[in-house]
Amino acid sequence: MTKLKDLEEYREEIEQCVRCGACRAHCPVFGVEKHEGRVARGKVALAGAVLDGEIGLEAKVLEDLSQCLLCGSCCAQCPNKVPTEEIVAAARRRIAEQRGLSSFGKALTAVLGRPKLMNMLAKTGGALSSLLFKQLPENSGLRLRFPAPYIDAGRTLPPIAAKPFRERVPERIPGKEGAPTVAFFTGCGINYMYPAIGEAFLKILKFLGVTVIIPKDQACCGLPAVSAGAAKTVEELAARNLAALNRIPADYVVTACASCNAGIGKIYADLGGDYPALAAKTMDIFVFLAKHGLPEKLAALPKAAKRIKVTYHDPCHLRTRGITKEPRQILKALPQVEFVEMAAAGTCCGLGGTYSVYHYETSKKIGAKKAANIGASGAELVATDCPGCIMQLQDSVNHAGLSQQVVHLLELVVAALPDTK
Repeated sequence: MTKLKDLEEYREEIEQCVRCGACRAHCPVFGVEKHEGRVARGKVALAGAVLDGEIGLEAKVLEDLSQCLLCGSCCAQCPNKVPTEEIVAAARRRIAEQRGLSSFGKALTAVLGRPKLMNMLAKTGGALSSLLFKQLPENSGLRLRFPAPYIDAGRTLPPIAAKPFRERVPERIPGKEGAPTVAFFTGCGINYMYPAIGEAFLKILKFLGVTVIIPKDQACCGLPAVSAGAAKTVEELAARNLAALNRIPADYVVTACASCNAGIGKIYADLGGDYPALAAKTMDIFVFLAKHGLPEKLAALPKAAKRIKVTYHDPCHLRTRGITKEPRQILKALPQVEFVEMAAAGTCCGLGGTYSVYHYETSKKIGAKKAANIGASGAELVATDCPGCIMQLQDSVNHAGLSQQVVHLLELVVAALPDTK
């Protein structure tokens, strides 16, 4: 099986860090914690010391290496482009190899690696949603009635779908002759918590005449396992998805989740073998829509008499890969929308995969900064391109006592289109 890189393979990149401190201004965790062990150069130095045997895996080292969102903001601004998020992920894999996964990591990988179990748990959760959750505050997501394992009792969570998205739709939805064929990689968020995003995806591609194939045997992209340091689970999920997507005669693999896009488009690309070819044809939905003329079609629609103010949050996994223009291009073309740019739209929301489970209080502090910018924008809605960011942003907005709702940009697009039934 193709393997993720070992920490030793990052020695050259670790040595490229000159400790200049440029990362301090861009690290969301350092921005609220103000601790050197929380910033990129500190974590790179720790990883190098572990690699050289200068320090062991004592509690303080583990804590500092866990304090990373893997958002890539530091690398994007680093003069030497030191890939801190990759180095930290490799260090976490080394920790897991030597000390084992955390209890949460074990539970996570047990579920991610067994899709049938994941489906069963999701369906059970969906059926019990009315008992487990209560609406607080109104129209702002759901909160747990009582503490669940690893989840803070005051956290806003979306309801679990009673029926996963992939079980609601056929595997192949034909389009017009001559139009492209895409394989829709749904990801876990859309499949289990936000099926309305998947439905919007299908309606929009139907409008464009695109044939959509939704592989039933696809699995999680593996990003949560990357965050947890679970190398074997990441590799197994990647192999499963490679097989599922390669059996589809598609022109593109299209994602509507920033994390899934980074998982297939970046993490898989580094695995070698057949993975780079899969990564090369993987495309974010808004890049695909811009490439196939949707902005022009939207701009030709009559403008609404009353438009709603919408701002946009850049998911880190798109922003650090240069995908910022296309979502805004489409958002600005929507006839019912008045787009307003919020301050620091590209800063991390604080989710960071498993980070917000291990370090929820710090995650809330990071989210509070984002919520303040949302409030100051005057927007009524916040649009983004990542189910995880939707969950985190809505939680932050709720804790700030604001009224804004967070939506996927696809939901705004489908609302603007002529009837596509």
